Amino acid sequence: MGTDQGRAVTDPVMLRVGFTLALVALVTVATLGANNMRLPAAMVGAGALAAACAGVALTAPRWPRTALIAVPALVGIYFATGGADGPIFLLPALAAFGAASVRPARDLAVPAALAVLVLVAGMTARVLVAGYPAWVTLWQTLGTAALALAAAAVGWWRSARRDANAERIRRAATEEQLRIARDLHDGVGHGLAVIAMQAGVALHVLERNPEAVRDALVAIRDTSRDALNDLRTELTTLTGDAAERRPRRGLADLPVLVDRVRAAGLDVDVRVPALPLPADVDHVAYSIVAEATTNVLRHAQATRVTVEIMREGQAVTVRVADDGRGRTTDAPTGGLGLRAMADRAAELGGTLVAAPGPERGFVVRAVLPVGAAESTEDRA
Repeated sequence: MGTDQGRAVTDPVMLRVGFTLALVALVTVATLGANNMRLPAAMVGAGALAAACAGVALTAPRWPRTALIAVPALVGIYFATGGADGPIFLLPALAAFGAASVRPARDLAVPAALAVLVLVAGMTARVLVAGYPAWVTLWQTLGTAALALAAAAVGWWRSARRDANAERIRRAATEEQLRIARDLHDGVGHGLAVIAMQAGVALHVLERNPEAVRDALVAIRDTSRDALNDLRTELTTLTGDAAERRPRRGLADLPVLVDRVRAAGLDVDVRVPALPLPADVDHVAYSIVAEATTNVLRHAQATRVTVEIMREGQAVTVRVADDGRGRTTDAPTGGLGLRAMADRAAELGGTLVAAPGPERGFVVRAVLPVGAAESTEDRA
């Protein structure tokens, strides 16, 4: 494994080194060929300048501002010393592409302006020193600048696409983390809340009612088993286990949930008619009931909770109300549970309001549209 990891790290480095050497060699040989009519010393000097210019252009991703100015300067020196036309015209574009791939336009505006001035100065020197035709030099200067600008535009497009992909990956990872957190909170969190209440009941009646203690321990055993299964299911998504995910819970699982809440000492009044619902709506409705009753167990100090689910036209209303102490604020913010319920409802295009009841206690009310979900399932 260590060898494979070392090869995985080394291969890209070797590829970059090989590409650099090949490009420098190609530019050097082509430049020597373009200057073969000059004296040997001048021909070698032109090749050396071209090789240096290619090397500097390749450093643009690491030192973008420096390379953006240095490459046109070397191009100007090359032509001012009598260098012949050749592949060196392409090197400012290579530097521009490398710089634009790592820096936004606003960071390169000043270096780019300086690069244009340096290029113009070098090409002007070619006319004055080497006696090259002015009109040809003008078109070569404009062409070199235009090619560099086009290469920079490609570099910025590439950078924007890379950033968009990174943002998409980051957003997907965040959404998956939130989903796992919600599922753990719904499954394991609810189970732990019931276990804590059952343990409290068992301790309270430990000496007076052994049968009640036995019932509480049975409920703790069953609830902890389900919570462990929920935890195991979520861990498989993190470890990449090939095991199939357990089907998501829905309103068909509501009787088990209600029995456990009742066993924890809370009187539960359920008004849920037989409602054939789309799978997503069914799961979200169950999750809201589970989270709301968990909050009642943990925080409300209530004795009774009412669960109502009603369908009216193209929407399903889920209402969970208790007779506990309520809250001192109407804002439905706070812990992960309320945010998770609101997020689940919003994902379906629904709404959720959590607020103190009209007289006492607390009320969670969600409205979930079902028309779109049914249309999607029908098409499937």
